[in-house]
Amino acid sequence: MVASRSLALFPTRIYSHQWRGAAWQQFNSRLLNECRQFRDDDAGGQRWSQKNYYGGYTSYHSLCRMQELSPTFAQLEKKLRRHAVAFAAELEWDLASKPLVMTDCWINIMPQGVHHSGHIHPLSAVSGTYYVRTPRGSSGLKFEDPRLDRFMAAPPRRADCKLENRVWHTESAAAGKFVLFESWLRHEVPANSIHSERVSISFNYAW
Repeated sequence: MVASRSLALFPTRIYSHQWRGAAWQQFNSRLLNECRQFRDDDAGGQRWSQKNYYGGYTSYHSLCRMQELSPTFAQLEKKLRRHAVAFAAELEWDLASKPLVMTDCWINIMPQGVHHSGHIHPLSAVSGTYYVRTPRGSSGLKFEDPRLDRFMAAPPRRADCKLENRVWHTESAAAGKFVLFESWLRHEVPANSIHSERVSISFNYAW
């Protein structure tokens, strides 16, 4: 007789790391200043944001390769690289012949009331966000169970269910923290309820 067993298959992994210390604070201050300066100088990005990112600013459709435009952002890419490699190792990807490369890197500035609705990042392998400025109470990054549209007759989950059994998870936002995830994973940023700007840098990796 075969003993009963229960398998946990097809895990969805989210990788996060928090930078701290005086050196990080100095670096982060430079990033924040540059994010605001690029926002003020990017007329094309401002026009696009007025139509598509109402109330906020994103450089995604104007300055989308910041790691190639700014030495400070290039330094951020260098800091993130080893973590992207570590995440790929956790996923057991075979990247011996073609390593991950950061393809996109852009700025997001969200004043009060601005949100980013649910979406994925097509044609990328790993995506992520680094938090530059997060006033107390800033919105986190909300992830959706990729199987949600297939839960045909499933009962609701208990309020105290384990993290791995939840259909939503919000990863908190904190300055100096970054989050990595597979690009097919649907995610969103709820509206910023704080009367202060939330500043982040998002990026994609491909292979």
